[in-house]
Amino acid sequence: MIRTLVKTLAVLFLLLLGILYAFSTTWPEPSIWHTAHLDQEYDISRSEQVSSFEDYLSLEDRLFQQLQDEVYVHTPSGPEHRIERYSRGSAVDATSRDKNWNRSFELRTEDPRGGVLLLHGMSDSPYSLRALGLSLHEQGYQVLGLRLPGHGTAPSGLAHFQWEDMSSAVRLAMQHLQREVGDKGVHIMGYSNGAPLALDFTLNAESDPTLKLPASLVLVSPAVGVSPAAVMAQWNRRLSYLPGLEHLAWLDMLPEFDPYKYNSFAVNAAEQVRRLTLSVARRIAAREKAGRSQPFPPILVLKSTVDATVSTHAVVDNLLGHLKNGQHEFVLFDVNRDAVTTSIIVSDPGPLTDRLVQDASLPFTLTVIANENMDSRQVVARQKPPYSTAMTQVEALEEAWPAQIISLSHIAMPFPPNDPLYGSENPGNSEEIYLGHVAIQGERGLLTFSSDWLIRLRHNPFFDYLEQRVIDWVDEAAGAAPAAAATAAAASAAAATATEN
Repeated sequence: MIRTLVKTLAVLFLLLLGILYAFSTTWPEPSIWHTAHLDQEYDISRSEQVSSFEDYLSLEDRLFQQLQDEVYVHTPSGPEHRIERYSRGSAVDATSRDKNWNRSFELRTEDPRGGVLLLHGMSDSPYSLRALGLSLHEQGYQVLGLRLPGHGTAPSGLAHFQWEDMSSAVRLAMQHLQREVGDKGVHIMGYSNGAPLALDFTLNAESDPTLKLPASLVLVSPAVGVSPAAVMAQWNRRLSYLPGLEHLAWLDMLPEFDPYKYNSFAVNAAEQVRRLTLSVARRIAAREKAGRSQPFPPILVLKSTVDATVSTHAVVDNLLGHLKNGQHEFVLFDVNRDAVTTSIIVSDPGPLTDRLVQDASLPFTLTVIANENMDSRQVVARQKPPYSTAMTQVEALEEAWPAQIISLSHIAMPFPPNDPLYGSENPGNSEEIYLGHVAIQGERGLLTFSSDWLIRLRHNPFFDYLEQRVIDWVDEAAGAAPAAAATAAAASAAAATATEN
């Protein structure tokens, strides 16, 4: 019986390999930016040699020089390569712009009110939180936008890093900011995969006396739960080591025409997101089970109710539902009810919103941004306090759904309508590419990427509201920073005592 089962599994495996080999002939040949191994990238094995953020920046200088030498130099240039990211001088060459937002950046100020660390998402770059960072800097905060390992260079970087490398880089950046601002609080803003990295640091700081707790967290489109299908990423990666199956290392292998975000996506990146989110979810649950009395830093979550990248349920089930001190808030942007009918969408997110509104056990404030009514594009903010089912506050916003936009998206949240790359209006600079509203029509199957790419919203029409909520949240937490710092110091001392005993 067992022998028959083994033979059957072996035959099925060989059949699967045959199918995969046949499928491999349909994949495009990898480009230099898919295969280049940039060995000047930071990883955790370098933590003894790279022991400060200044060291990190020095290594980053060498990394970007290596990118020039090993990728740009081998990429053709000229008019026919105008929309190729690694073609020197092209419309999407970030190195030819006034500032290369793929690099880590720091916005300094005299006598800062505090610090803010910006953590971008998977396959993104520091550009994704640029607008919010500039706004917080104008409010008097010292802002550091960290380029995470594997990012901002070539997509091949996603095939080699581990999430622990990113966690180590976050620690360096936080220690730097904390030294810069002294006893003033440091806040962390995490977008997408940056959110679990922010949570990872916070959980580490609770038990490590050498680290200070953040004053607050702002999580935008947070990746705190991913699809169960992500478990297949590790098997794809292992099979990609077989000759002829190298393409299995990639979920997408696309032309690179976005100066600040990879279009190609390695399976290793999906595997690392899954490993990171599982680690954070387990520790959050264990923290609740252990009955920790120390308050978690206040968290503001901002998310679209429809999100093709990460789970909305997980924000409650893996995070906020486990934090009982009532100082957190979940801001959820509904779909445009004036334009959407159930006949044209796959799944209405309404039941999820209803679940959250009707659940009196939720220990956080819920704010829902939605149409004033079903016949109006004007939006309002409806809010209910923790442990309640009553929407006790309704705020009319001076904003409305733009015509022809039916929802926000995972990638739209942190970008303002006037963003020069992803905004709603073409800035008119013919020397640079504009990706905010690409109007292309023709026959299906003609383009090398999915038509879904063309309809996905890339800016947030309600950015002004989101921006103000972020500023208010950080300001309020900054006002309470001395008390939070005292609490963190006491917790660190207790942890040190427990270690000594």
